[in-house]
Amino acid sequence: MTLLNYLPLVLALSLLAPVALSPVSRRANRVVTRFALAVFGRYVRKSGRRQARRKRLLRAAHVGETHRLYASKTWVYATLAAVTGSVLGVYLVGAVLAVLSVSPEEMRATLPAQFEFLATLHSVPTLSASELFVVLLFSSATVGIVGGALTYWLRWANLSHRADARERQIDESLGRTVAFMYALSRSGMAFPEILRTLAHNHGVYGEAAEEVGVAVKAMDLFGLDMLSAIQRMAHQSPSQKFEEFAENLTSVLRSGQSLPSFLHDQYERYQEDAKAQQEAFLELLATLAEGYVSLLVVGPLLLITLLVIVGLMDVADTLQFLTLLTYLLVPLGNVGFVVYLDSITESLTATRQERDVDQSLPDVRRTSDADARRTALGDGGTDAASLRDRWTANFERLALYDRFRDVRSVLANPIRTALADPVVVLYATVPLAVLGLLGAVGPEVAAGTATARTVDDAVVLAALFVLGTFAVVQELRRRRLVAIEATAPDLLDRLASVNEAGMTVVESLERVVDSDLGVLDEEVRRLWRDVEWGTDASTALYRFENRVDSPTITRVVTLVTNAMHASGDIGRVLRIAADDAQATRRLRRQRRQEMATYIVIIYLSFFVFLVIVGALDAILIPELETLPATEVPTEGSTGTATGATAGIAGVGDVGSVNIDAYTLVFFHTALVQGLFSGLVAGKMGEGTVRDGAKHATVLVSIAYVVFLALP
Repeated sequence: MTLLNYLPLVLALSLLAPVALSPVSRRANRVVTRFALAVFGRYVRKSGRRQARRKRLLRAAHVGETHRLYASKTWVYATLAAVTGSVLGVYLVGAVLAVLSVSPEEMRATLPAQFEFLATLHSVPTLSASELFVVLLFSSATVGIVGGALTYWLRWANLSHRADARERQIDESLGRTVAFMYALSRSGMAFPEILRTLAHNHGVYGEAAEEVGVAVKAMDLFGLDMLSAIQRMAHQSPSQKFEEFAENLTSVLRSGQSLPSFLHDQYERYQEDAKAQQEAFLELLATLAEGYVSLLVVGPLLLITLLVIVGLMDVADTLQFLTLLTYLLVPLGNVGFVVYLDSITESLTATRQERDVDQSLPDVRRTSDADARRTALGDGGTDAASLRDRWTANFERLALYDRFRDVRSVLANPIRTALADPVVVLYATVPLAVLGLLGAVGPEVAAGTATARTVDDAVVLAALFVLGTFAVVQELRRRRLVAIEATAPDLLDRLASVNEAGMTVVESLERVVDSDLGVLDEEVRRLWRDVEWGTDASTALYRFENRVDSPTITRVVTLVTNAMHASGDIGRVLRIAADDAQATRRLRRQRRQEMATYIVIIYLSFFVFLVIVGALDAILIPELETLPATEVPTEGSTGTATGATAGIAGVGDVGSVNIDAYTLVFFHTALVQGLFSGLVAGKMGEGTVRDGAKHATVLVSIAYVVFLALP
């Protein structure tokens, strides 16, 4: 009978299964789509001011659904939420009534003396069947209506949020996009081909290139002329800046003015806009840094101090709330702050495109070629059998080598593999840390002699091992990328100078191969070695991009290889690429310099936090334990209490307080605050949480050493 009571709840939740599976299951999405169109499709309004605005939002957010389908699905989601909420409302009232049905005597016996007055406020009179029906009906209707309305509002609000996010991303990437168009226009490439090339490289140039893809699809799929396609692109874009650029571009193309001159002027304008935007963004980050220190470092510190004093005075049991603050509220606050930082930091991160680059030498057959085995074995002869056996064995060995080539490359050079992706380090360090933890704590846990101190020591050391190794590899990778970004403009300038002197791209590479390019020396030599062995310049550059794996080099290779297809005279293109790389480097360096101050502030605030928490643990608690007895007047007694159970000025009983539990919470609070303060410092200073691993390692190590040194 008990299971049958929950059957309506199970049925209501099962209605949400197709909706939950639709993002990952094509069949579930098809079921939801057909149901939505069949039930609500005919009731969706096709015209009106609100509908027109929502259609623009759908296009601006690049949602691959029509307004009729999106609105129908919204009604389906809202209806299911209302039905499920109605059922949940009934169970919610039942749970509340079950809790409130506790007798005042039981509540008075359970609550502390300070909260006994709640026992007389929470009793519920016995409800009749009609009154219970009205309460359940009201709760069901309220929760259902609120759930349905909230779901309906969230669907359209999320659409607006996605459009706003795309607007920020388009504005951020517009400068580099215009630089790409300007460079290719100087190389002599036709403008429609420039648009197609840019749309094809949307993974490198971001949302602005994705927006250009709208015009390309209009030309290639719907047969529109270039001017009409650009106008449609302008009207559908969520960015006013991009819309203005597209409209001005249309006017220039229609009037026959110089396109490179127009793009050069726009490029210079967006470079100035980027500087102004960065200054505004740095001011926002400064405000957020001060708010973070106030709310998530100083605020918890003051609250912890107050709770500790109140708890140690035995005025109230604050240990549970202190535990909740340490293990839940502080981590959630820091995670929310990092998520918010990530949402407002729309920095463009170029990604390596998945290129089908042939890694073999030209004119050399591989074991996977269709005619390789037949050519090697020949057509027969006196020694055909023995030759066939020998070549078969060779081919099997070569095939096995090709199969395990990636594994062999990882094992042969693990440092390069780790520097390419520091997350790979976790695949090795996490299992080692777990094994070490089990080896250190397992025997004591099995014997029943494990203590919180020994377990904490083992866990902290294992966490520091994982965090520290990742931080070292990530820092090496970051410094390598910074060095590459510093060297890339110099490499491009030298290539441009040689190319402008009349040499081809290949001859330019030969001239700069012996130059002093710092961190790029070895990679440039490998690039030239590829060309010497017969690889074409584009493929050699793609391999160079794959090895270096830097956003700056990715953009440079994308630009240069596409410009080479239009003309061999790419000196101006290289100059533009060098200027763009130098401008990007200056902006990032300015951000690092500005945010270094606030990283120091985060460190100092953590040190203050650590000093106060350490003082509470090392000074206040021992002093409370050794305080002399105070006279506490009691009926029939004039003596004083002595020892650990003494009262302090008649306030409370220190001996009844679990001082060891407070000490443990202090230790964990310092570790948690150090971990998240370090991650936030990395996010604010370098732009990624990964770069915060080194700060987190330092702060957690300091907290651990300080508490080890405390008596």
